[in-house]
Amino acid sequence: MTSQDQNIIPSGYVRRAHGISGDVVVRGLLQDSEERMVVGAVMITIEDTPRRFEIATVRRHQGDYIISFDGMDSRESASELRGTQFGTPRSELRSLGEGEWWPEDLVGCSVEDLNGEPVGTVTDVITGASQDRLVVTTPEGERGEIPFVAALVPSVDIEAQRVVVELPDGLFE
Repeated sequence: MTSQDQNIIPSGYVRRAHGISGDVVVRGLLQDSEERMVVGAVMITIEDTPRRFEIATVRRHQGDYIISFDGMDSRESASELRGTQFGTPRSELRSLGEGEWWPEDLVGCSVEDLNGEPVGTVTDVITGASQDRLVVTTPEGERGEIPFVAALVPSVDIEAQRVVVELPDGLFE
């Protein structure tokens, strides 16, 4: 399971180790993270050779989860997981509603302005606490972030791999 596998959706990542007994702080990336981050759940890493970690304990902490995994009992082993991403098979995800997209489906979409002029390509989606941002790279290699709100992104067509934006002044100049 690699990050290139479109059947796997990132569901969380390890921010850092917590304490001295092998706990980690995990940021959930899905709306149903609360239902996924439970004792006994298995989290699978997004790597060329995926690893499986079973949750032994979990508790909420400042919007994240403090998790201990079976068999992990030292700060050193927990620290080695920093930055590790976990993925969930697309088949296990909830159905999306109107106007919802998985970030992975947006990456690679062409971006154009309201007049149909090319702006660039979505190269990343930054998931934020209050709003997400599309990272757009122009053909010249310039990068900019566009808040993913209806006023600035009035149209998304995943089938056509096309995103229409109303650019704020000065973003790509």
